[in-house]
Order: sequence, then structure tokens, then C-alpha cells
Amino acid sequence: MKLELNIDNNHTCQVDMLTRDENLITFQVDDTTYETDIVRVSEGVYSIVIGSKSYNVEIFRGENKKKYEVQTYQHTYEVDIIDAEAKYLLNRPKGHDNESGVVISTPMPGKVVKILVNAGDSVVEGQTVIIVEAMKMQSEYKVKKDRIIKEIKVKEGDTVTANQPLIIVE
Repeated sequence: MKLELNIDNNHTCQVDMLTRDENLITFQVDDTTYETDIVRVSEGVYSIVIGSKSYNVEIFRGENKKKYEVQTYQHTYEVDIIDAEAKYLLNRPKGHDNESGVVISTPMPGKVVKILVNAGDSVVEGQTVIIVEAMKMQSEYKVKKDRIIKEIKVKEGDTVTANQPLIIVE
């Protein structure tokens, strides 16, 4: 099981669980391997032994299942799990300008699931205009400010390529 973690919004590391035999777990963090003995003491509380050192760690779930607060005796860390879905959402373009208006597109190939507007419609900031499925995940594309739908370049059920214009707004 491989994960990418962002710690305190300033350090990213790759974590891979190499082996597990009950509570004996071997991890690789970036280029360093750790052989650990991890025991769950109570809900969210773990005792971790690495070599001859023992650590008590408390883990609290944050606002969603990919954000955690990790507390040790001396430090508190904010930890975000960066998986494929999180990378996709972080890298998804917010819409870009061209000579004919603002283009709404998707950064990866997918399928148009639902178009919620028609050409000529007035839309308000935050309104969803199209839903695209990519990587088994449906993403809603919204306008960032009040706009008018100028042109819809796809139809429901269409397969689209990365960065293909889907909707033009003005």
C-alpha cells in the first residue's frame, strides 16, 4: 500500500508498507526503511517501537477522511493523504481564458455524464454547469463568477480528451 503524504503543508513524502506480520510492520518512507512494532492502545492512540525507541502517537481525523492531526509527545503535525483523487482535484484547471471567452475543460480523458445548462443561459458564481466522470470519479465543473453560457461543445455521453474545451462562457 503506497501513499503520498503532505506534512504541515511544507513536506511531501512517499510511504509504502512493505511487509506486515500482525503488529510488525516494515515501512519505506522516501528512501529510508523502518521496521516497526505498532500496537493500538485505544481509539486513535498507538504505541510505536522503532529500534530501541518507543513513541506514543495520537491520530485525530480532520475535516475529511484524507486529513489528520498527528500528535506526539513533542510535536503536532497536520497530515494530508495525497491520493489519485486529491491530485486530480488539485490539478484540475479552474477554467482558462481564450479569445472567445472562458473555456471549461477537464485535465484528463473522461465521459460527459450530465450537462446542466443550455447555450444562452445565465449562470451564477458557484453553479455547476457540467459533470464529467474520469478515473471512476465524477467531478462537477462550476463557474467562478456570474456568466452567460456561450457555447456547449459536447453532449451527454461523449468521451472527451484531456484539456478538450467542453463549455465556453462569456
